[in-house]
Amino acid sequence: MTHTVAVSGASGLIGTRLTQILTDSGKTVVPISRRSAEGNTILWDPAQGFLNPQRLETVDTIVHLAGENIAAGRWNEAVKQKIRDSRVQGTLNLVNSLKGLKVRPQTLVCASAVGFYGDRGTEVLDEASAQGTGFLPEVCAEWEQAALTAQELGMRVVNVRIGVVLSAHGGALKKMLLPFKLGLGGIVGNGRQYWSWIGLNDVARAIAFCVETPSVSGPVNAVSPHTATNFDFTRTLGSVLHRPTLFPLPGFVAKIVLGEMAEALLLSSCRVTPGVLRNAGFVFEQPELRACLQYELK
Repeated sequence: MTHTVAVSGASGLIGTRLTQILTDSGKTVVPISRRSAEGNTILWDPAQGFLNPQRLETVDTIVHLAGENIAAGRWNEAVKQKIRDSRVQGTLNLVNSLKGLKVRPQTLVCASAVGFYGDRGTEVLDEASAQGTGFLPEVCAEWEQAALTAQELGMRVVNVRIGVVLSAHGGALKKMLLPFKLGLGGIVGNGRQYWSWIGLNDVARAIAFCVETPSVSGPVNAVSPHTATNFDFTRTLGSVLHRPTLFPLPGFVAKIVLGEMAEALLLSSCRVTPGVLRNAGFVFEQPELRACLQYELK
């Protein structure tokens, strides 16, 4: 039974909710931070790993969520290198800094993303589906391989492939709220692309479930069992906000404004199912899009 969980990215959108859920269930949560060692916080540097790895000898599980924001701005080669290094090299350095410990954490639960699958049209994708092509699939695959090096240390490794996280407090939904509330929302591109989404509360619960379930390892899709096309998502969000959705964003305009990032994050189609979670007995609290949006926007 896991009692102490160290969490990188603990102050982020998912990390904050996860910390609350773990604490409510009686766990001790130890934040991992690049900036401050106040209280019980453990310092780490993505370029070096843990600065005092011995602090991890009392930790049962590490949840690694930290990484450069992929949607902070237009991609160029320097931005893409930062995105890659923060995930791949950062995770490798984190694992390597555990090698000298006499007692190691038993489990590493590391974030990944459904970007692993790339643009796949209407194909239904589960954890056994092949890697896609392009920048994000390459980064996700390398990121997961970096985490899997912890298996050489005898640790259980879970790669949580996270979908579009719905929350009023951050991520894609927060950015969409203002134009939709102003009645300026609409479909992106042709609207037929699938968005694999999950509510903030359910993604944090899913990660906590992976921490607590020894039989779960390898890739785990953290997405709702009910994917939605961009058209359905747009129509549902407008309905929940009681606003019209008459202003489409043509695909070519999205590409002009956002470049390669638009193709990867807005226009690609990724229809992912949470096979491992369902088979392991995880129960979603908000599996339906409308109910999830109402819950997160209340």
